[in-house]
Amino acid sequence: MPVPGGPVDRAVRRGLECGHRRERSPGPMKITAVRAYPLSIPLRPMRPHSPWLDGMRKQIIVTLTTDDGVVGLGECFAYGAPLAVASVVEESLAPVLVGENPTEIERLVEKLERSMLLYGRRGLALHALSGVEIALWDLAGKARGLPVHDLLGGRYTPEIRAYASLLRYPAPADVAAACRHQVDAGFAAVKLHQLDVESVRVAREAVGPRVELMLDVNCPWSPREAIRMGRAFEPYRLAWFEEPVWPPEDYRGLAEVSAALETPIAAGENEGLAQGFADIIAHRAVDILQPSMTKVGGLLEFKKICTLAAAANLSVAPHSFYFGPGLAATLHLIASTPGCLWLEFPTGELEAPLLREPIQPRHGLVPVPSGPGLGVTLNEEVLARYPYGSAPARPFILA
Repeated sequence: MPVPGGPVDRAVRRGLECGHRRERSPGPMKITAVRAYPLSIPLRPMRPHSPWLDGMRKQIIVTLTTDDGVVGLGECFAYGAPLAVASVVEESLAPVLVGENPTEIERLVEKLERSMLLYGRRGLALHALSGVEIALWDLAGKARGLPVHDLLGGRYTPEIRAYASLLRYPAPADVAAACRHQVDAGFAAVKLHQLDVESVRVAREAVGPRVELMLDVNCPWSPREAIRMGRAFEPYRLAWFEEPVWPPEDYRGLAEVSAALETPIAAGENEGLAQGFADIIAHRAVDILQPSMTKVGGLLEFKKICTLAAAANLSVAPHSFYFGPGLAATLHLIASTPGCLWLEFPTGELEAPLLREPIQPRHGLVPVPSGPGLGVTLNEEVLARYPYGSAPARPFILA
């Protein structure tokens, strides 16, 4: 793992600069290095202020370097324990990958998953696998001169509808102000993370009747409490009611909530592999599945989940509160997969962008990158400027 504040590997920097290849002998491309960079880039101050802000200065970038100098980019879920996830990438996954052809993604992912059997079927290890797998797709696209969505079946739309995903705010007045700001910015849909009825009421009043309003409460209630709260929210015409039940694995209880309410139920952000989503579907627990690109193992597993959703006649609304390669990978997935409703777009702005050209919405629509691979370039200055540990890191607790 890179030492906090240490130099960025020169080969990685050269590969990130322009992606050009060195002359090499005939034969398949080989992976020569796997690196994980835990970072601590703060978000710029926001008005209104959210208590979540200080806990969100966590990112993990993965780079895979090949023998011809091409670098693939990935991103791991980082809001939990970045150093632990980065350690899995470098200590456990890197030895399996070095010397392999990065374009053989199906074979390599199965090899990685089998190597993780004793510790990695979900959670932090799966977060690590996600970042590595995304980087494999970036390399495969660059090797063939094609964007990832072409490798996944082809693009059927050049831009994706996005909703503004807000943070949690201490007062209803803050919620109303944040909603108005996002609607003024061109979003036609806004997701709240509040727990009280008054905040939802003022949000609906602020955005008006034509803007879609979603609510993610992050698993706080028993099924009975969730039904009671869901009925209280129904007058405000939510597009969906997200993760209302604790624990999130209680799919039988979630199914009770779904059957009792008119509002569609969404969940899946905290699930892992396709087998877990099959369990959600078998319980008829939700109307909308919400896999997270950096939690489920990457694009291959995400595609499997989308196939399960299509067979069950369910929609997919990916979780994607990321600013870098994870967000780009989600765009490619949605662009090549019918049945995905929206792109979750994070509100706020990093103090220094992860990407040289940050992904940005235009009037609530986000263009799909068209360059080879993920079609994005890392802002390599952040690797040395914001190493994780350079500032006190607060836990990100959904409270």
